[in-house]
Amino acid sequence: MTEYLPPTLDWVREQVELYESSGGTEGTTLRDTGLPCIVITHVGNKTGAMRKIPVMRVKVEDGYVLIGSYGGRPKNPVWVYNLRANPDVTIRDRTEVFRMRAREVTDNQERERLWDAGAKEYPPYNDYQAKTPRKIPVFIAERV
Repeated sequence: MTEYLPPTLDWVREQVELYESSGGTEGTTLRDTGLPCIVITHVGNKTGAMRKIPVMRVKVEDGYVLIGSYGGRPKNPVWVYNLRANPDVTIRDRTEVFRMRAREVTDNQERERLWDAGAKEYPPYNDYQAKTPRKIPVFIAERV
């Protein structure tokens, strides 16, 4: 069995613990935003350990859009590197759990469509992109 390394930030760890321990009936909105979130279970690219992170819930017909905004910080969140190295993930969306594969979107037209879907659900993504020089990574998690 793979070792689980909980998130180091208190609020992130608490969010994941509440979401997971309730079977997806509590903790389903991100922090104080009131906006729905999902939990991505993935494998650390350096540790090989199981990691879990809550992200905004952006559902599209193809699956889930995962945007590595990190609040517009200069660097990508660590989970971006984990998904690049280990794309097989589990997504918990409330009480449902899906095995999925995350694919980084590099095609400009597809990326724009998925970015727009994300920004529609969470408009601050546009502000985050405006304040960072990096091109914020966009992934699509699709059923295996």
